[in-house]
Amino acid sequence: MSRLKNQFNLGEAFGYFLRVFSKPDPSKPSNFNLKTMHTINKISILMFLVCLIVMLYRAFIR
Repeated sequence: MSRLKNQFNLGEAFGYFLRVFSKPDPSKPSNFNLKTMHTINKISILMFLVCLIVMLYRAFIR
């Protein structure tokens, strides 16, 4: 049972969402590749959430 509970631990995922959508830390180095990666991650997360909302809307309407 504890193995199953560990697989559904979403704390790290929500922590990542908070880090991606927060202001960057000025003490950490930043370059073009890192900024591009975070921008692409933001776009993909937003697209996933929009699609999830559309799918749920369609499921409840039918």
